[in-house]
Amino acid sequence: MRRGRRIALDVGDARIGVASCDPDGILATPVETVPGRDVPAALRRLAAIVGEYEPIEVVVGLPRSLNGGEGPAAAKVREFARNVAKLIAPVPVRLVDERLSTVTATHGLRASGVRAKKGRSVVDQAAAVVILQTALETERASGRAPGESVEGVI
Repeated sequence: MRRGRRIALDVGDARIGVASCDPDGILATPVETVPGRDVPAALRRLAAIVGEYEPIEVVVGLPRSLNGGEGPAAAKVREFARNVAKLIAPVPVRLVDERLSTVTATHGLRASGVRAKKGRSVVDQAAAVVILQTALETERASGRAPGESVEGVI
């Protein structure tokens, strides 16, 4: 397992959930929810977070269908991830499968007593935590960086 902090992003049309982990890659925790409708402003905020946390990589959740296929949402996330990669280079960006991360996060929040209306602002952060925790466990089990590398060039 590589040592170093990581950042995870759960990218949606309206909001982007952000999570980070400790330098040992043991525990993922929520950071913030970045408004996503103004893409240039969102990219600037994400670059600032990366500058503050100094991660060894940024992990972006790639929405796939249950059968593993990719639709329009995945294409948007791929484009967004390329833009993030260009902005934060040389910090690498990786795409990881995020199937059911939002569902898992929503169930976890409900189980802890957070209701839907109040939880909207944190569900994206919780989904980013799920994405990052899964990526960390994948790397721990395989010994390799999770997912696929994103190149910052279009």
